[in-house]
Amino acid sequence: MKSFKKSATRLTASLNAVIAQFHQLPNEDRVQNIVLRVTEMSEAEVVATLQNVVNEFGHRHKYFNELLLSHFYRTEKIAGDLSHYSKERKLLLGAYLTKEYSIQSAALFNPSIVSHPDQNALQPGEQRFIMSLRATGEGHISSIIFKTGIVNDEGDVTLDESSGHFTVLQKSTTQPQPSGTVDMQDFADTNYDLESPQDLDLSEKVIFPSAACESMGMEDLRLVKFDDGTDPIYYGTYTAYNGKKIRTMLLETRDFNSFKIRTLGGDAINDKGMALFPEKINGKYVICSRQGSEKLSIMYSDDLHHWNEYALLKEPEFDWEFVQIGNCGSPIKTEKGWLLLTHGVGAFRKYVISAILLDLENPSKIIGRLIKPLLSAGEEEREGYVPNVVYTCGFLQHGKLVLIPYAISDTATVFASFDIAEILSEMGRE
Repeated sequence: MKSFKKSATRLTASLNAVIAQFHQLPNEDRVQNIVLRVTEMSEAEVVATLQNVVNEFGHRHKYFNELLLSHFYRTEKIAGDLSHYSKERKLLLGAYLTKEYSIQSAALFNPSIVSHPDQNALQPGEQRFIMSLRATGEGHISSIIFKTGIVNDEGDVTLDESSGHFTVLQKSTTQPQPSGTVDMQDFADTNYDLESPQDLDLSEKVIFPSAACESMGMEDLRLVKFDDGTDPIYYGTYTAYNGKKIRTMLLETRDFNSFKIRTLGGDAINDKGMALFPEKINGKYVICSRQGSEKLSIMYSDDLHHWNEYALLKEPEFDWEFVQIGNCGSPIKTEKGWLLLTHGVGAFRKYVISAILLDLENPSKIIGRLIKPLLSAGEEEREGYVPNVVYTCGFLQHGKLVLIPYAISDTATVFASFDIAEILSEMGRE
């Protein structure tokens, strides 16, 4: 395409992207032994050792003392009353039960993107955005992080500078209550709210697995800015993975400070890659999803959290999608139809990105499609954590352009932009 443009902006995984976690030792005896050793230290030894810890690790974490104290109180639940400890001794014991975890040491990939709720103080032709990324660290555990930036009318992207600090959002003390008849134990584990400190920048926030069903990862968040007739609300579907089974979850937020994590249920929730349309159609919520591991389907529901039926939308057709086809995030609304980016997998598990066009009033109907990939891994993009893959979980309309952040071989994330009219003009009609 003549208007195809790649941005020089590139995001790569970093070993320095660390969070601090409670060091969950395998048995309580080890905790008791650590408590005994810290108890036997003189106060002078405590102060000197703590100062060494602060010098080495304090600058790497934004809420350092609060973090150590929270881990001390978790230790106290195992070891018993330690209220006689000085503040320095409490901090030091908390430090011994703290470890760092590099959230993106393995990969930083599969981005999604939405328009930022704050569009103030911009130059003409600019749009501020929020991008989510799947960060994968030791043990292949995936979490969700965010970046913010600006795109101009030429498709050039500038990412906002960040502090380099990362803080895991904590569960709210007030947790949601179920409606209807549900498994209370399962509901309590999988449905929760998250809160972040008001002074925490979005780029510093990490949504790390908090439920058993997602203990091995929160994968491939697909964000969408949803128009519900009032203030915009942001939804994001993702795949929870516990090492054996997957489960589709829904993230909800209006301000990216408070988040709701909810389960999706129903007979149609049984595979990956759910992407919610940005508005209701004929009074119903609509999701494009993958079913049977290889086909693209479409689903309608009156209830955002419950989906029972689905219908085939598209199955593998071209040689570059013979293995499977799926969506690349929520569609965008154009005057000619819903533009949906798709991913296809071909020989040697090579992933490509293409597009189809759905009818505005009846998105179960495909009215146009590209007969070739829109994006495919070039020679310089083939090598990485997972070779031969270009993949995205969302794209953004910006004036006449569509901005696509995409991962290359699960190693780095880059940007490309296309003219929407040009994509639509190249689509073969059904």
